[in-house]
Amino acid sequence: MKLSVLVPVYNEEQTLAEVVRRVCAFPMAKEIILVDDGSKDKSGEILTLLQEENQRANDSLNLIRVFFQPHNQGKGAALKSALSHVTGDIVLVQDADLEYDPADYPVLIEPITKGLADVVYGSRFAGGGAHRVLFFWHSMGNRLLTLLSNMLSNLNLSDMEVGYKVFRAEVLKGIDLKSQRFGFEPEITIKLAKKGCRFYEVPISYHGRTYEEGKKITWKDGVAALYYMIRFKFVD
Repeated sequence: MKLSVLVPVYNEEQTLAEVVRRVCAFPMAKEIILVDDGSKDKSGEILTLLQEENQRANDSLNLIRVFFQPHNQGKGAALKSALSHVTGDIVLVQDADLEYDPADYPVLIEPITKGLADVVYGSRFAGGGAHRVLFFWHSMGNRLLTLLSNMLSNLNLSDMEVGYKVFRAEVLKGIDLKSQRFGFEPEITIKLAKKGCRFYEVPISYHGRTYEEGKKITWKDGVAALYYMIRFKFVD
């Protein structure tokens, strides 16, 4: 099976090269599709260099493919762009900020490779590896959104907003993503639940950032997530 790793990038010059190095270290044939979402730092230059180095190396396990959005549109828009280029059997979403560690890939993809799941979510709240202790109200917001999502989707997830989500590629076919920013998380959850997909959840490590360190999601995205859950459950 071939893995497609989707990496939305926005102003991640400090961590970008290390994320790609860690993804490449996972010993499975893969394409790494990186979409620069109008970065204003040196992320675009780094992406170009990484792609050129990959082409020269002729790495049989890792194919790096880089695309550029004309301007900043948000994580959801970057992922929609990346999905249009997928050729693999399994699709994994990887943030570029090192909050999530590619060392967790084996446990994330196992339910799919064993034929048990269509969708696998990592969980920051179900045990697993090391977790950085950070914002109380941020975690409470995540839990509230997960509860509301579970009520609407009839799932029992512990961490709907998690950044690590893995899918069989074919279950994503035909899904028209509408969310531009972080609404991708509730949108894809509601839509795949409506399709009757088999969800699994596995524990992962989490190394969260502060806002001073570059964290981008805010309370406004939480309000938007609630809107998207209701919209995609009852309208779209």
